[in-house]
Amino acid sequence: MLTSLALIFLCGLLLGSLFQKIRLPSLLGMLLTGILLGPYVLDLLDDSILTLSPDLRQLALIIILSRAGLNLDLDDLKKVGRPALLMCFLPACFEIGGFLLLAPALLGISLLDAAVMGAVVAAVSPAVIVPRMLRLMEEGRGTEKGIPQMILAGASVDDVFVIVLFTSFTGLYEGKGVSAAGFLQIPVSIVLGVVLGILLGVLLALFFRKFHMRDSVKILLFLSIAFLLVALENALKGFVPLSGLLAVMGMGAALRRRRGEVAKRLSLKFSKLWVAAELILFVLVGAAVDIRYAAAAGAAAAAAVLGALVFRICGVACCLIKTPLSRKERFFCMLAYTPKATVQAAIGAVPLAMGLPCGQIVLTVAVLAILITAPLGAFFIDLTGSRLLETKKDKPEGNEAVQNE
Repeated sequence: MLTSLALIFLCGLLLGSLFQKIRLPSLLGMLLTGILLGPYVLDLLDDSILTLSPDLRQLALIIILSRAGLNLDLDDLKKVGRPALLMCFLPACFEIGGFLLLAPALLGISLLDAAVMGAVVAAVSPAVIVPRMLRLMEEGRGTEKGIPQMILAGASVDDVFVIVLFTSFTGLYEGKGVSAAGFLQIPVSIVLGVVLGILLGVLLALFFRKFHMRDSVKILLFLSIAFLLVALENALKGFVPLSGLLAVMGMGAALRRRRGEVAKRLSLKFSKLWVAAELILFVLVGAAVDIRYAAAAGAAAAAAVLGALVFRICGVACCLIKTPLSRKERFFCMLAYTPKATVQAAIGAVPLAMGLPCGQIVLTVAVLAILITAPLGAFFIDLTGSRLLETKKDKPEGNEAVQNE
């Protein structure tokens, strides 16, 4: 395992920096590292680390969502209002609708197969989106209108919504049907996760006020509670729906509200942890990608992914109707809400493991979605964020504006 970790870090850093030098996202180099080192090409990674891969990817997600929560200002999110709520589910619904319309004709599958495929592919990747939105927030770009905050929050809830839909659609194959109770899990999971996270964040703030300790110890306490929240979600599965990852974000946001200075320092610590976590996450996502499926899929599968992506972009446009955002800012939101990676790597093979007739083609399309949208989405966010979003200093002051008229 130690050799595998060394290869992940060394090769991931090397290829990531090479891609950065040619002005492409470093995560593309990390994904390529995983594909090359993984079991489908060079097979250099130890079986033990591949077995642990889902847990390690979840660990990396917990780190980046912890940092997201610690940087999320709830007041800014309230200002955004309706669009932030719509971004949690409407673009995913549009994209699943796109698969229902396009996939049967392009891939020769049934409507139910297309629904399962849409539910696998429709989730955006917090691992790609969140660090980029955090960077924009640090630069002050788009923050006045709450653009990064809206995308950051929406990307996290979007996953919960899509995974519940995926469970419902695969349940149809097993004869369980789709029940109202199943769809009720979506709001219950979100609300319980947020409420529990906020409660724990308030308690942490009180604890940190009363007991003084090093920031490194605070990080360990925060991470330990975050791990327990995700474990609680798994333990309650089938009984009480709860989103552990949303609870982690809620905990960070509540701590920021009560102890802003502490949250700022912890966020800096998490940004350092993310350097290693990002490598592990994207290299292991790449290792889960079998490029033979992508090569065999042909143009039809790629057309289905890109066509459904157009539907998602239309869904984002609908969310932003009657908002004060300019055309440039709306265009940025549409591009920023496209990358896929983590959810597709996590559940793309589930239909195949269940023995569903659509399993192979669903896995193929999930792989293609990662290879197409993760690098392109990251590239466009990096390219357009500084060009389409304004900082406060970009805008003329009141007196200056009058003088210029």
